[in-house]
Amino acid sequence: MPGKFSKTIEVTTNIAIITVAILLGIVLVKNYLLAGPKPDPGVPPTVPVGTKMSLQDVNWGAKKQTLLMALSDTCRFCTESADFYKKLAQERAKHDDLRLIAVLPQDVSAGQAYLNKLGVAVDEIRQSPLDDVGVKATPTLILVDDKGVVTASWVGKLPPEKESEVMNRFFVNQTTRLHDPNRVTTAFNFD
Repeated sequence: MPGKFSKTIEVTTNIAIITVAILLGIVLVKNYLLAGPKPDPGVPPTVPVGTKMSLQDVNWGAKKQTLLMALSDTCRFCTESADFYKKLAQERAKHDDLRLIAVLPQDVSAGQAYLNKLGVAVDEIRQSPLDDVGVKATPTLILVDDKGVVTASWVGKLPPEKESEVMNRFFVNQTTRLHDPNRVTTAFNFD
């Protein structure tokens, strides 16, 4: 009898071990082999294209496109990006149908002082918690159409090829949409 009982326990234990091994195998395959790529935790997410932007008292229809510049006066990457922001502002001055709005968590006077220190001219400065515009990190640039819908966004201090992309999306694509045969479009390249 004792031999039969120990044999039954051994078979039951082996079945339990095989069942646990199969379940662990399924979990591993599901979580590691079938799972898609995970986002890099070091890269903050951009504001998704198609998001309806809500920023109090902004009439999105007043201009063809608006570039929101989510900045903070405590952000070193914002300060390091000042030369690019100056180029954006200088080029924007040639386009009456485009607008630059700086959005900062600091009050408007502190935001104005910060932008003045950087030498960056914008059309408007807004004080708003950055979460309210979907921003998780500064600097973030958000391109918004005349219906208040996000068409592109960029996060962080941009390399030259991304700066060119911003300029082209904000200025060149915008002039192409106007279908004006007399207007020359220029591609921007900062490489």
